[in-house]
Amino acid sequence: MRAPTPEEFESAAHRVLARLPAPFRRELEGVVLRVEEFAAAEQLVALGIEDPYELTGLYEGVALTERSQWDSDVMPPVITLFRQPLLAEMEETGVGFAELVRHVVIHEAGHHFGLSDDDMHALEDAAED
Repeated sequence: MRAPTPEEFESAAHRVLARLPAPFRRELEGVVLRVEEFAAAEQLVALGIEDPYELTGLYEGVALTERSQWDSDVMPPVITLFRQPLLAEMEETGVGFAELVRHVVIHEAGHHFGLSDDDMHALEDAAED
C-alpha cells in the first residue's frame, strides 16, 4: 500500500475542518494548513524535542484566548502536519489515515482556541465521519 501524499494529507485536514461545528469553522478560517515532511530544527529545539519522529503536528500562533486588539498585524496562525512522523505512527499503531489526521488536526486546532485536552476530545468526537 502506498503512503498518502502531502496533498492527500492536506485534503484530509481540510475535510476535518469542514466537519467542525460552524462556530469553530468560522474562527479557523484564517488559519493556514501546511504539510511538511518533518519539523524544522528550530521548531524541535523550541519544543525541547530531539527526535523529529515525536512531533506529528504543530500549532504556531497566538491562541484566541490570549489575543488582544493589538494582535491584528501578526502573521496568521499555522497548523502544520508532519508527514513522515504521521506515516510512522500509522505503521506503528495501525491507526487509520483519516482517524489519525482528524486527531492531530483537532488537537492542533484546539491550541488555537486555548482548549483543554478534554475539550479537544469532545471536539474530535463532534467531527467524526
